[in-house]
Amino acid sequence: MTVRAAALPRLPSSGRTPVVGTVTRGTTNPNRLRRMDRWIAAVHGAELRRAEHPVTVDLGYGAAPWTAVELLHRLRSVAPRTHVVGVEIEPARVAAARPYEREGLVFRHGGFEVPVPGRPLLVRAANVLRQYDEAEVAAVWQRLCARLAPADPATGSRGGLLVEGTCDEIGRRHVWVALGPEGPRTVTFATRLGSLERPSDLAERLPKALIHRNVPGEPVHAFLRDFDRAWAAAAPYASYGARQRWIRAVRDLAAHWPVTDGPVRWRQGEVTVRWEALAPQG
Repeated sequence: MTVRAAALPRLPSSGRTPVVGTVTRGTTNPNRLRRMDRWIAAVHGAELRRAEHPVTVDLGYGAAPWTAVELLHRLRSVAPRTHVVGVEIEPARVAAARPYEREGLVFRHGGFEVPVPGRPLLVRAANVLRQYDEAEVAAVWQRLCARLAPADPATGSRGGLLVEGTCDEIGRRHVWVALGPEGPRTVTFATRLGSLERPSDLAERLPKALIHRNVPGEPVHAFLRDFDRAWAAAAPYASYGARQRWIRAVRDLAAHWPVTDGPVRWRQGEVTVRWEALAPQG
């Protein structure tokens, strides 16, 4: 992963490791990250089940602990040994979350240094980097990927997963990048199909690495343009419902773009594309 970014800010810390990052707005809502959580459970559940002590991190959970509580519940439905650590850079938010601790769920003060022992199998950072500059993203990704559990060819493990993205306030529209220890792998677009007018409506929820690249000449702009065209061509399927129209549009899109998933995920209002196809130019 090539990094050309400004140094990240370091905040004072009472521990040995400085806290890395800046305080965000902390906006959160119950059930906001359900689409991301379902996807993680589906695609990363096997890695979590394989591990003896699967530690996951909800990085920057915000002013209330709902997303961390929900992450524990959803991941334990597919990997019962999962433990979740909610990490927040604002100490007052950590103190407010402590009463919600339970078996398998704790809250810690910290930032991009990820203050947990060992290497986590999952770091979820939702709506965190949106408040940073695009030039800072690569350095954050590199730092977080370096904290992930490494791949293990002997067991077939691909290592830990970083899921970083953005959604609207009630979780109807969401776009995220999935990264392994080696760097970015895929981009996933997820939506409540009943609220969608056209796929390019998701552009406003592109993660920071892509949102300023939705301009002519950039791959993500071409992808959304082609997606809108496939959606328009699939209009006759709308009589069978928005889901059938989405499935048809994604099937046509996959003829020209490296879509990595299939109808099981498409039915959920998702589509996942290889990162290399959408990565910013230059």
